[in-house]
Amino acid sequence: DSFFGALFDDNWDLQQPPNNRQEFFIDRNPDCFAVLLDLLRTGDLYIPSNVPERLLYREAMFYGLIDHVRSAKWGPFDGNRLKLSRSVTGRAPGDGTAIRAGPDGGCCVAHGSMVHVFDWMLEEHPPINLDYQRVNDIGWVNSEHVLISACERLGKGDGGMGLFSSSTGDLRYKFNVVHDNQIKSYTAGALSFSPDYKIFASCKGRSNEYGIGVWDQVTGKQMDFFYESPGWSLGDADKLQWLNESNCLLVATLFPRKDNCYISLLDFREKRMVWSWSDIGAPFTVDEKRVRDAIAMEECNSVCVVNEYDDLGFIDLRINGGSVRWSSRSRLLKGKMPDEPCYPKLALHNGQLFSSMNDSISVFCGPDWVLTSRLRRSYGGSICDFSIGGDRLFALHSEENVFDVWETPPPPVI
Repeated sequence: DSFFGALFDDNWDLQQPPNNRQEFFIDRNPDCFAVLLDLLRTGDLYIPSNVPERLLYREAMFYGLIDHVRSAKWGPFDGNRLKLSRSVTGRAPGDGTAIRAGPDGGCCVAHGSMVHVFDWMLEEHPPINLDYQRVNDIGWVNSEHVLISACERLGKGDGGMGLFSSSTGDLRYKFNVVHDNQIKSYTAGALSFSPDYKIFASCKGRSNEYGIGVWDQVTGKQMDFFYESPGWSLGDADKLQWLNESNCLLVATLFPRKDNCYISLLDFREKRMVWSWSDIGAPFTVDEKRVRDAIAMEECNSVCVVNEYDDLGFIDLRINGGSVRWSSRSRLLKGKMPDEPCYPKLALHNGQLFSSMNDSISVFCGPDWVLTSRLRRSYGGSICDFSIGGDRLFALHSEENVFDVWETPPPPVI
């Protein structure tokens, strides 16, 4: 699928060189050509000092060899082999909102009302400025577009969601909420996506527009709206997660956003809540094991939760309203919390479970979720968010607004 594959394909209508000489002239940079040719020969990438990396990457894209370059720079993702690649300092310190890994190895960082977008070479594109609207969540629709959810400013009617170009920062279109055939202003929160191009977002309006909205990713049209039941919080959700096997959406509204925690599975086909759990009425110990994040693990028929002490807990998806089975083996840190704690976050990737706590990220593996690795770098303060994608892990620190990039080293060339 490269330039050379097309050049010598039987179906390629290429004019033969004069005098039947089997030579072709390619009018490109010869220094980069030599590096890429050596990469194809050996599988090893060596970039001489006289060849700028950006120039080499541009040439690799022309030849259709960019995937070869990436695989030579870092290997397939493995949480137990990750190495710190580099750190990128933000424009302004503190108050990082979220970081999201892109599908091609880049990332975007929300900081207040700004979203900074980086390509896989970690070069920054023009930032997206929402004019003092606070960003709540961001997500990559594809490698060329990011979706941003933001707060509504009182009296402005400018909240909601928008689709932006990741390379230029231009707004492509906004996603409206329609209630009683009228377009409503709303605050959009947590985001999620499904493989069939649906967008899910928690929504909070001024009257009855509380719940989970569904939009078509291609057309931007609203497809559905799941209105929250009395006494159940959906519009303030901290996390949404689409479950492919069960064709349901996990919605988690967690402490301290609410005084109590609510986790549910929504089936939009039947318009009902098919599973739910809440800590209302649950006795709390001195440690107060409040759920701070949750993630569904369909293969294990359970929801994994974490508290502020980095204890992992598991809730059985086969039992409606069951109790949390806390795993004491997962406790990693004891003692007092930092002055400005960052509550832990969870991620699941390639059968490995990741949990952030203070300035480190723990990796759990196996059927019993045994701690196998810890990723840690002390500079920048506690980790407020992390994300995995494009064979990279990105960790955003709170105090200095700096994010770390972790990669798996490539396998040795034999």
